[in-house]
Amino acid sequence: MKKQINLFTIGFTKKTAQEFFDILMKSGVKRVIDTRLNNVSQLAGFTKKSDLQYFLHQIGKIDYIHRQDLAPTQDILDKYKKKGKDWQTYEQEFLQLIQQRKIEEKISPDILDGACLLCSEATPHHCHRRLVAEYLLNQWGNIKISHL
Repeated sequence: MKKQINLFTIGFTKKTAQEFFDILMKSGVKRVIDTRLNNVSQLAGFTKKSDLQYFLHQIGKIDYIHRQDLAPTQDILDKYKKKGKDWQTYEQEFLQLIQQRKIEEKISPDILDGACLLCSEATPHHCHRRLVAEYLLNQWGNIKISHL
């Protein structure tokens, strides 16, 4: 029997830095896996790549990994955000993308256990981090997903 993987997801939007780091630490997150395509934008605030890596380590001794293979392509993102495509189209295109990328073969279950998938969306409902978590659950079957 496969060991259960505890996988968390979080978005940083609509959270203060204190709320964000408190949530991660109280949940026992061991590492943050950044699933954003662009993590160096000024809009990222306290979650810009180099800043986030520093804060995670200093505040909570939490590891940081950036995995662009878990992010949508710029084209898929632009169609949804800028051209007004509906969520169902985005979800379908993104799921096809991660299936083509075979993410379940490229990421280790050990890395995911105790990890938290990060993106910007405040809630998981219309967010690719939820799709990644659910896709891996469907592939492996031994994941407990907690949206923070």
